[in-house]
Amino acid sequence: MPRYALKIEYEGGPFNGWQRQAEGQLTVQGAVEAALAKLEPGPHTIAAAGRTDAGVHALGQVAHCDMAKAWDPFRLAGAINAHLRPLPVSVVACAAVAEDFHARFSAHERRYLFRLVSRRAPVTHDRGLVWQVGHPLDLAAMQSGAAHLIGLHDFTSFRSSMCQSASPVKTLDEISIAELEYPEGTEYRFSLRARSFLHNQVRSIVGTLERVGAGSWHPSQVAEALAAKSRSACGPVCPPQGLYLTGVGYPQDPFA
Repeated sequence: MPRYALKIEYEGGPFNGWQRQAEGQLTVQGAVEAALAKLEPGPHTIAAAGRTDAGVHALGQVAHCDMAKAWDPFRLAGAINAHLRPLPVSVVACAAVAEDFHARFSAHERRYLFRLVSRRAPVTHDRGLVWQVGHPLDLAAMQSGAAHLIGLHDFTSFRSSMCQSASPVKTLDEISIAELEYPEGTEYRFSLRARSFLHNQVRSIVGTLERVGAGSWHPSQVAEALAAKSRSACGPVCPPQGLYLTGVGYPQDPFA
């Protein structure tokens, strides 16, 4: 059966996460599979590079699907999008791939962005798309705290108790924080890159660094929390609406 890679973007607010759930629960996977069933009747199962939680967004999620007949990738993307309307999800690129390509297992890198806004007035245009706090944050302190997390570590303190990963040991290749000043407030953009992430790892890291930026934690306490290997040592898990899956890396880019 011909296999296709799909690059998908979506706003996570209306969805109960990526993964298909019980009937009546709107999910991104369920919506895309329903669209595929309109093109080729019958059950469809797609696999994604990452299972985002409810409220989490994507700019570069990657999934693959198998079709009964050969499709022109451009036409397949357009046909899927036609059946996804008016849901806030779309296929932005489609490519024919080898039968052994797997959106999850072939990936060697995931990239996430978290948007945190500091301002007193409630956000309007970015409502549901950022995490907002009403107090100022110290960028240098957050960067100092983040430095303790780069590299190979046991991230037990920074993962959900429901995480299904076989091991808490992961290598965080990059974590950078950029500050964008606006007349109405300040936005902090956390960029993280790793081969794979634990459940709630990014949100746990950002929630902890926010406490550092607010002055409630010293940057060195991030290292202490990491060394504790205990969920209770971590800072709060921040809300999902500021988190974006921005890209997935493969040995050979299927969309190049």
